[in-house]
Amino acid sequence: MAAATANTDEETQAQVVPDERQSRTPHGTRRRITYRHSVIVRLTHWINAACIVFLLMSGLQIFNAHPALYWGNASNFEQPLLSLHAEINSDETPVGVAQVFGHTFPTTGVLGLSEYNGRLVERGFPAWITIPPQPDLATGRVWHFFFVWVFVVNGLIYLGYTLLTRHFWRDLWPTREQLRHFGASLLDHLRLRFPRGEEATRYNVLQKLTYLAVVLVLLPLVVATGLAMSPGIDAALAWLPQLFGGRQSARTFHFVAAWLIVLFTVVHVLALILSSPWNGLRSMVTGRFVVKT
Repeated sequence: MAAATANTDEETQAQVVPDERQSRTPHGTRRRITYRHSVIVRLTHWINAACIVFLLMSGLQIFNAHPALYWGNASNFEQPLLSLHAEINSDETPVGVAQVFGHTFPTTGVLGLSEYNGRLVERGFPAWITIPPQPDLATGRVWHFFFVWVFVVNGLIYLGYTLLTRHFWRDLWPTREQLRHFGASLLDHLRLRFPRGEEATRYNVLQKLTYLAVVLVLLPLVVATGLAMSPGIDAALAWLPQLFGGRQSARTFHFVAAWLIVLFTVVHVLALILSSPWNGLRSMVTGRFVVKT
């Protein structure tokens, strides 16, 4: 599950690929090829990445059936926390509106009112980001529930792997020394100063804390709130929706957590592009990573 977030698989970070040796670049820099990601990590990473895309797009199709969020057990139509809809303005033309905590923002063309089949239609999120693109709640649910199970099974495989190999405790849990340098690590990232050489083969404290937040908080929260919205689960586990303040509250938590995962994924990809795009991508495809010293 956390494979989508991983930049390294440190249990194998020190292994030099048998058919490779240390060499020098034309500029005299030493380069060493290490085996950075195991097959299981690579497979679960790409499966996880695909699941996130399909879960987001199908989830937004489901959300579009009623593009509003509430707090509690019931829907309070008069006071939504969030509402994406269309309104008619003073010159009798429709506009898309995002209402957040009682404040409204014009969002025509993106949220509330967007183009579909050559004309503007009222819908929460635009057609290009939903599966299927046309309004179809039933099909959206089929896509969503299928990839939910793929996502969960894939995550359990990764979690089992990290526990069996002690990768979780050895490589993801930050040390006291690392925690003391949290500020310096954060400042380096804000300045786009990324680890180089041998340091690039290890998780830094900012990476560790971020990955743990995703693995231990966001992913379990998404799954639990998704279950809390299911009528079948509610019948067997009536306490689960109340754990989040009600079914509508669970839906709100689910929506926010899903977008935080998307935000994390975007930042993860941007960090890869800004640091070492080819080297990082190659390591997640072939397992090999070049260390320059």
